[in-house]
Amino acid sequence: MEVTSPVREVLVTGNKTYHDVSHDICRHVEAKPNPKWLAAMAISLGALFIGGYALAITLWDGIGMWGLNKTVGWAWDITNFVWWVGIGHAGTLISAVLLLFRQKWRTSINRAAEAMTIFAVICALLFPLIHTGRPWLSFYWFVPIPNTWGSLWVNFHSPLLWDFFAISTYFTVSLVFWYIGLIPDFATIRDRATNKISKGIYGALSFGWDGAAKTWQRYETVSLVLAGLATPLVLSVHTIVSMDFATSVIPGWHTTIFPPYFVAGAIFSGFAMVLTLMLVTRKVYNLEDYITINHIELMNIIIMITGSIVGVAYITELFMAWYSGVQYEQYAFLNRATGPYWWAYWAMMTCNVISPQLFWFKKIRTSLWATFILSIVVNIGMWFERFVIIVTSLHRDYLPSSWAMFSPTIYDMGIYLFSFGLFFTLFFSFAKFFPVINMAEVKAVLKSSSGEIENKK
Repeated sequence: MEVTSPVREVLVTGNKTYHDVSHDICRHVEAKPNPKWLAAMAISLGALFIGGYALAITLWDGIGMWGLNKTVGWAWDITNFVWWVGIGHAGTLISAVLLLFRQKWRTSINRAAEAMTIFAVICALLFPLIHTGRPWLSFYWFVPIPNTWGSLWVNFHSPLLWDFFAISTYFTVSLVFWYIGLIPDFATIRDRATNKISKGIYGALSFGWDGAAKTWQRYETVSLVLAGLATPLVLSVHTIVSMDFATSVIPGWHTTIFPPYFVAGAIFSGFAMVLTLMLVTRKVYNLEDYITINHIELMNIIIMITGSIVGVAYITELFMAWYSGVQYEQYAFLNRATGPYWWAYWAMMTCNVISPQLFWFKKIRTSLWATFILSIVVNIGMWFERFVIIVTSLHRDYLPSSWAMFSPTIYDMGIYLFSFGLFFTLFFSFAKFFPVINMAEVKAVLKSSSGEIENKK
């Protein structure tokens, strides 16, 4: 007898068995790289090497190779830093928050989202390190210990230091959370391995997992504890990043709306990047039965909601600038919309406010091509948002005599390309050598969420 749920759509299609789940996900780890993967890895390595040249020149000659000037001391680099940190938010939200809320649909996408979080944070940390000018001395500058030039201590009142602690904590918890989830799947690959090298490597990575009931109980307990630790970080990390700007007195930055506004924007851009990656992974690895239209639609709904929150934040900013009666604040926002960088402002508004509203239509929300294009559009818009906040607020300050324009150099753009090359090289390596979907959690929801449920009489 066949019974289908009248309430929720199935999460795993194709009437999969436990063996099918193991085979479908492990085969990409066990098989030789396919041509599509090799082509994608070649492109990302090309970007990494081309960007690496720009990075090497910058490290050799100094950050004077960038387009910064006396007025615009923060620009392309900090824009990229905030953008990458924002992208890293969706992984923890999917893994931790949705786990605590017992949302079963997270099981097929949480592994890749967690990996994306770790790789995005690595790319984000690249920019402040380069911005120090001498990254090899950063140990002295970041850690509060006496250095060789006298007692030099970091300023604990600075939100830039808060960034260091918040992001390093976030990275550590996310890394542990990601690895703990991988252990049962490493054990599955270990047990399926046919050669000694693979069996040895995955055996070491699985930490002697034996699949006993007590082991599973501890695994579930640790997952819940880590989810509880990670959940506040979803709110705190980008809140602290926003304080880099909100604690200053620069018009356009000095506002209390930044923390919730930045958090919503981070979730917004993070989910868009997860969609971009998962749609490609779904196609390349033939995982349509595990990453279904239902998953994509639910993620699009979150993008639509967070995009609407970001739109309300934009309008609130404009209203508060007008309501404040402060001419400098009013001019900062007028300059954003009508000044020399008007194109960046309207690109931001179009991509972040208008494009997500298309997801109100179910036909667009469930269309793979529309979702893929809009996910890229959203992240373009979120990059422009950070550019608008940083550059347009700095390039025209209180003194018209110090007004200046910022134009990126090829080295600015080259290092941004390097970060993309690094990110995709790490992600493609992960997708080849690690199981891209959490087998253990998919199997846990298989009976209640598969295409067919057989009731035995």
